[in-house]
Amino acid sequence: MTLEHRAFLYRGVEDFLRVTEPFLRAGARAGEAIVAVVREPGLSALRDSLSDLKGQVDFYDSDAFYRHPVRTLKQYHELVKAMAPRRVRALAEPVWHGWDAREAVEWARYESLINVVFGGVDALALCPYDRASLPEAVLDQARRTHPLLLDDGAAVRSDRYVDPAVFGDDCDRARRANGRPADAEYLPVESDLVPVRLFVGERAVRLGADERSARNLVTAVNEVVANALAHGCPPVGLWMWRDGPDVVCEVGDHGLWRPRPSSLTGFIPPCSALDRGFGLWTVRLLVDHMEVRAGWDGTFVRLYTACAGDADAGDRPAPGGAA
Repeated sequence: MTLEHRAFLYRGVEDFLRVTEPFLRAGARAGEAIVAVVREPGLSALRDSLSDLKGQVDFYDSDAFYRHPVRTLKQYHELVKAMAPRRVRALAEPVWHGWDAREAVEWARYESLINVVFGGVDALALCPYDRASLPEAVLDQARRTHPLLLDDGAAVRSDRYVDPAVFGDDCDRARRANGRPADAEYLPVESDLVPVRLFVGERAVRLGADERSARNLVTAVNEVVANALAHGCPPVGLWMWRDGPDVVCEVGDHGLWRPRPSSLTGFIPPCSALDRGFGLWTVRLLVDHMEVRAGWDGTFVRLYTACAGDADAGDRPAPGGAA
């Protein structure tokens, strides 16, 4: 069997429990590995209604679990691996509040990527969307990122579903990077990467990143620059500046990099460091956001890291545990 990825459009806690409780109980009867990642107030309500299944359901709070799209993919990937060979039944409620426009696009991409990352996994995933509180645009994204829908009690195939590679291309067009500011600092890049690391580390802190975020950015930029030197066309350079709450670093070269499908590159968890895409996967984990633009003028990779006070704490362990 393969993944069954279904969106559940509900109205209020009562409607939420009407579907999610029997969904999880069915998994318990079948001896499946069960994970429930849910927002309040549904989380507490579901814990109470399933109190007799102590030890059979692992509960997590969505607000702690959904912090960074690629890190969340990694967490789910690790959970599925740890639960193998049992079939996985996941109740996975995304978080849609508190994101800016760029972040919202990446979370929509995340929901689409689930179909690729776990496409060959024997699993059932039910993703609740609260119709009472979410804007219609988010509900429409659910129809485009889930092959199956459960809406007003009816289970149907979504006629709006879009292939993840095509959906990813739409995401790339939606969040195309703006130009660089005139005061962006520039460093021409040669074969020696020591000056690159010193340049990025010093300016990241001066622009507002904390020390941990600055170190992560240095590692990420080192990987991107090494790729540009190995596979791009000279000259290679990098720019740094502050953009609102973010420190931004962009690496560019004069080559035209067009992986296929480009919208999935670096998003799929690799099996080992030898896998294609391992470097970009690592980069995406290290920074808050990464954008790739390839055109007639070259290939540019833009990395965003939140400034101190705005930064996410990284791979925080999600609270919860067996019910």
